[in-house]
Amino acid sequence: MRRHRRSRSRKPDFRPSPEAPVANTNDQIRAPRVLLVGPDGETLGVKPVEEAKAIALDAELDLVEVSPQADPPVCRVMDYDKFRYEHEQKLKQARRNQKRIVVKEVRLAAKIGDHDVSWKLDQARGFFEHGAKVKVTLMLRGRQREHDHSARARALLERFARELEDVATVDAAPLLEGRSLTMVLAPKRRVTASV
Repeated sequence: MRRHRRSRSRKPDFRPSPEAPVANTNDQIRAPRVLLVGPDGETLGVKPVEEAKAIALDAELDLVEVSPQADPPVCRVMDYDKFRYEHEQKLKQARRNQKRIVVKEVRLAAKIGDHDVSWKLDQARGFFEHGAKVKVTLMLRGRQREHDHSARARALLERFARELEDVATVDAAPLLEGRSLTMVLAPKRRVTASV
């Protein structure tokens, strides 16, 4: 069987990251006249696009279309690579500063013992210590979905919430979703673990 070799001399296509600002630069600008902004932010007035390109070339910078919807389009003389790099750094910093909400799940059964409930409460407290929300799921099987059993299951979830009210609040009240009853608890504040 014959194998095809990939040429090593071929460079991969440059693909900007999805966060990179997409703007027309230099020869990509199609408008005949543009409102030109200089490298220091000063307005240089409405110029033919060829003259604007010449000004950018003399300054050894790029002509970047910053507002293509304006009439005439607004173009700025700047270093496009530096602009794109700074934009990507701002997006990375914004992603770092985002607070990620983690939702952990605690599963209960309709016929659960007191010791098991206390163990599940400790498990939920551990999740709250790390700032996570907790989704409490109680599975109902067979006849447990009947009215009197579902009322008992709802009471169990309310008891679970009462036991944790010092560290958590009810974010979503108990709700019957198919064969399970679910409730979401959110931490009141970030509880720090004692050392």
